[in-house]
Amino acid sequence: MNRWIVILCVWLIGAVSSFSQERSDSLTVESLEEMGVDFTHDNRVVLLRSGKEKFDDMLAAISQARYYVHLEYFNFRNDSIGNVLFTLLAQKAREGVQVRALFDSFGNSSNSRPLKKHDLNKIRSAGIEIYAFDPIVFPWINHALHRDHRKIVIIDGKMVYTGGMNVADYYIYGKPEFGEWRDMHMRIEGGVVEDYEEIFSTMWEKTTGGAVPEDSLFAEDMRKDTTAYTGLKPDTCLSAGHKMVGVVDRVPIIRPKIMRRSYQYAIDHARYRVQIINPYLTLVRSVRKALYRALERGVRVEIMVSTKSDVKIVPDVVAYNVHKLMKRGAEIYYYETGFHHTKVMMVDDSFCTVGSANLNSRSLTFDYEVNAFIMDSCTTHQLQYIFEEDKKKSTLLTPENWKQRRNVWQRFKGWFFQILVPLI
Repeated sequence: MNRWIVILCVWLIGAVSSFSQERSDSLTVESLEEMGVDFTHDNRVVLLRSGKEKFDDMLAAISQARYYVHLEYFNFRNDSIGNVLFTLLAQKAREGVQVRALFDSFGNSSNSRPLKKHDLNKIRSAGIEIYAFDPIVFPWINHALHRDHRKIVIIDGKMVYTGGMNVADYYIYGKPEFGEWRDMHMRIEGGVVEDYEEIFSTMWEKTTGGAVPEDSLFAEDMRKDTTAYTGLKPDTCLSAGHKMVGVVDRVPIIRPKIMRRSYQYAIDHARYRVQIINPYLTLVRSVRKALYRALERGVRVEIMVSTKSDVKIVPDVVAYNVHKLMKRGAEIYYYETGFHHTKVMMVDDSFCTVGSANLNSRSLTFDYEVNAFIMDSCTTHQLQYIFEEDKKKSTLLTPENWKQRRNVWQRFKGWFFQILVPLI
């Protein structure tokens, strides 16, 4: 009798342990749903792991658009790829496709090759409706905080392109000061596209004062149109068409804490592994504390940051943060062969998030941002494979090489610039 009790106890312990490991995605879904995030279960997700993959795929899809193309970006750089995009959009407008585009005014003015007034006039004369979100006018400080940092392209209500890339040729060719510009984007098809359409439509009305016409979004011909888009990268997962995806949309004042809490809850629910790639890991307190708690639970935390950056003080602040995480047991990888601008997180081999949000105060406290939380092990494994491949181009941070990487002055700057963390 005692023997069977022991066997039953061992089985129950194993079952509970296995069940708890399988529950990190379910717990995260519950937490996100409590914050108002809706999940759909009929999606395809295709990762586009470079600028070339993104633009090749997206331009091919736009060339087949039959009803509308909606674009919302932090900026459109006035360069070769921007010219290719707007030339194609002008062609589609001549064919009768409705084209609407939004860009952030600060994102445009901070761009080294901005769209100027005569560029915008030319674009509009080609039949494209394009507007700047929150134009920067005197007094300029009034417009410094809540910027539109999203990256969204919706085609015919059938698919959305979203992730970390704006429109610029350096996503393909790199920059002399960095070398390769490493980034991640994706194409999603399925029910979740409606969530992105609602995000765009809300911002369009906020920016222009007028709603997107309902006959554009709900045209009967478009809804019934089952014509396939050809030449696009396929979703090779067995779960294709059945992936569970929820959209976390940060809107200042209305949903100010949703993005940081989404990251916090996902990390808090992790059972055995968290992997993060993020270029501006200056961290807000709630996410930093969640990472500390994960390490205390014995969760393996792997974080990849970039040795090179496009913001001068960021490497010092990031170095300060990752050094503290390393001392608590996190594995920190410095990507060496270019600028890693990717914004992804993978948890427990079971779910991941991809989007526009950086793990800094600007994204988590101030800006408009959007991330997809993808509850799919296949997509997560694809991202984990990319992570492992990028490790080969990275240096693992150790106590021995810490002082070699950061001299005394750099370490002091990392500590001192912590006072700016709430603003950067």
